[in-house]
Amino acid sequence: MKRLMTPRNPNYMQEVKRLFSSAPFITDLGMKLVSADPGQCRSRMPLTTRHQQQDGFVHAGAITTMADHTAGAAAATLIGADEIILSVEFKINFLRAARGEVLECRADVVKGGRRLSIVESEVCCLSNGKTTLVSKALLTMAVVPKTAASAGKP
Repeated sequence: MKRLMTPRNPNYMQEVKRLFSSAPFITDLGMKLVSADPGQCRSRMPLTTRHQQQDGFVHAGAITTMADHTAGAAAATLIGADEIILSVEFKINFLRAARGEVLECRADVVKGGRRLSIVESEVCCLSNGKTTLVSKALLTMAVVPKTAASAGKP
């Protein structure tokens, strides 16, 4: 049963949209935000040959990036306006090779905290009208003040 989660920033959707529109690597991959609610995010990525590894399957790096970024966005729905999310640890299991037209990811916050959040991500591949679960990840996300994060900039 999913717990009701309360965002600390009433304008969390603005931040989630920023995460998908201003991250150069994410936009280059073609990943798009589908939806977000407190503690949850969904994303979608149409697949092209640039997402493939040498044998024609979706590259593990593309799947991992999607699981990680979507989890970060889910965690970002619960933080304050003066905070950001950074991944600090994750474990991903690849359940089967992916080949198809689109990847979809759903990320749910398991536990949202003031300094750390735990998030689960599932990535599915759509191929010929069939949806197949291809990976499951568990991620730990740090909640960091924006001022601390910008202190390391050159």
